[in-house]
Amino acid sequence: MAFGWIDDQAELRRLAGLVRTLRPRPADSPLLDLASNDYLGLAHHPEVVEGAAAAARTWGGGSTGSRLVTGTTELHAQLERELAEFTGFEAALVFSSGYAANLAAVTTLAPHGSLIVSDAGNHASLIDGCRLARGATQVVGHADPDGVRKALRTHDGPAVVVSDSVFSVDGDAAPVGALAEASREFGAGLLLDDAHGLGVLGEGGRGAPHAAGLAGAEDVVVTVTLSKSLGSQGGAVLGPARVIDHLVNAARTFIFDTGLAPAAAGAALAALTLLRREPERAARARAVASELYTRFTAAGLEAVRPDAAVVSVRAPSPEAAVQWAADCRTAGLAVGCFRPPSVPDGISRLRLTARADLSGAEIERAVRVIGETRP
Repeated sequence: MAFGWIDDQAELRRLAGLVRTLRPRPADSPLLDLASNDYLGLAHHPEVVEGAAAAARTWGGGSTGSRLVTGTTELHAQLERELAEFTGFEAALVFSSGYAANLAAVTTLAPHGSLIVSDAGNHASLIDGCRLARGATQVVGHADPDGVRKALRTHDGPAVVVSDSVFSVDGDAAPVGALAEASREFGAGLLLDDAHGLGVLGEGGRGAPHAAGLAGAEDVVVTVTLSKSLGSQGGAVLGPARVIDHLVNAARTFIFDTGLAPAAAGAALAALTLLRREPERAARARAVASELYTRFTAAGLEAVRPDAAVVSVRAPSPEAAVQWAADCRTAGLAVGCFRPPSVPDGISRLRLTARADLSGAEIERAVRVIGETRP
């Protein structure tokens, strides 16, 4: 039978307790949301919603084609200019998703004969970019600049070091400055995925590269997503203008993909305007994360100290993590549940989002539910 092997795979997932299911949420969900990536609480902000609606009314429901055909509107160009200015880079290029942006950046910056040095904790989109690139990939230890040096020392030719700036599972930050130093010693480029840093780290949320003094550097390229702190959808690559021009001409996920919907571009622009006006949102997100961590550890839970807006609380087993998340949901709290094989270290945990708009009462409620439902 065609595709009969799929049934075997499904049974193996069931036996391992790794079946994933879709759970549509209603627009008026009663759950306290600490599972999303809406770090600044902007996804439902009236100005962001109106930004999306106004763009849809003006430009229609879709961008109508590839960015190189009809898919680039004046709105896309404005968003690119403002993203570049806000983060301190020379130019930007907007994609339909952060995933597509990462695939584009890695594959176009690692031609045949090049070396990609990739952190063991990198996001799946960076890993997939490494797999698709023509260059060879060497995986090094997590947050290990000396490992990067060792890998680069063995290669003679173009090279790029690839790392998340903030890792999505535990919320720990990469040693961005040290990675830049290691890369420069060997003439390698540095590619940073700042999906979890934009809007949270740096002056007014300008991101981890900006905080490390790397914004605008000719040997640094950064990817971001519009779907986390900016409460919208899509992604972008930031860097020197010549790198962005190269992506326009060589990135398959740009050339052959329909452009980002105008509504998403409009929402992201509105969110960026809000962040410029209310830069304290970035500090608030970090403060909430710090408070959650302090409260969890005081209660005897094994939490990882957050460097941005992600708080990770470890569970004793995959089964315990799944049950813990389910019990939280029953008690009115939505949290993320990460377990093997999605986590590279094999440790299951709950993943909580420290949103900037959480009230003191909501923080108290989250701490209480996590503690009462602990396995």
